[in-house]
Amino acid sequence: MGNSSLILCFVLLICAMLAVLTKKLTVSAAGLASCIGLLVFYVMGIKELLMLCLFFGLAVLATSHKKIDKARLLALSKHEETRGAGQVFANGGVAGLLAVLCLIDVSHTDVYKIMMVGSLAAALADTLSSELGTLYGRSFYNMLTFKHDIRGEDGVVSVEGTLIGLMASALMGIVYAGLNKVAVFIAIAGFLGNLFDSILGASLERKQYLGNNGVNFLNTLLGALMVLFFFC
Repeated sequence: MGNSSLILCFVLLICAMLAVLTKKLTVSAAGLASCIGLLVFYVMGIKELLMLCLFFGLAVLATSHKKIDKARLLALSKHEETRGAGQVFANGGVAGLLAVLCLIDVSHTDVYKIMMVGSLAAALADTLSSELGTLYGRSFYNMLTFKHDIRGEDGVVSVEGTLIGLMASALMGIVYAGLNKVAVFIAIAGFLGNLFDSILGASLERKQYLGNNGVNFLNTLLGALMVLFFFC
C-alpha cells in the first residue's frame, strides 16, 4: 500500500470518528461509509472518491441545516439526523456495487465510473430536495395526484424542492465533468432518479410495500441506469 493510500485511510478514519462523535452517523454507518470510500478509491480513483465525499458532505450539511425549524415543521419521527448503515447503503450502495463491477469487468470501467456519479447525483438530488424543500417550499403536492398534500409525507414535493434537486444533480455533473454534455446527462439522470423516488414514495412507500431505504436505493439505481441509457 502506497503512502497516498495510507494517508487516505487515515483521513477516512478521522472523518468516520468525527461523524460518530457528532452523531451524524452511527458506528456501523461510519464503518460502512469508510469501506465504500476505500473500495471506490481503490478501484475507481481519487476523482470518484471525491464525488462520493461531495455527496456525503452536502447531505450532512443539508440534514443539519436549520434542524430545529425542520423538527418544528415535521413529526420528529420523520426527521432523524443520525444516519444508520441502512441509509448509507441506500445512498452509496450502488456506488460500491459499481466499484465491484469494475473489478469484474475492467473493459467497461469508464462506463461504471459515470454510472456511479449518476447514482450519486440522484442521491444528492433526493436528499437536498427533501431537506431544503421542507424548509423553503411554499406549496406541497402529491407526486401522483398533483393535489395539495401534507409537508414531509412520502411522495410529497414542492416546486422549490424540485428545483433544488435539479440544481444538486447539475452540481454533481459539473464538478465531475465540467460544462459539457456528460454533465448534462448526469444532471438529467439525477433529476429523473429523484422524480422516481417521489413516485415510489407516493405509491409503494405509502402503502408500506417498500421502506424509505428501499426507495432511496432504487432512486440511485435508476440514476445510474439512466446514465447508461444516455451513453448506449
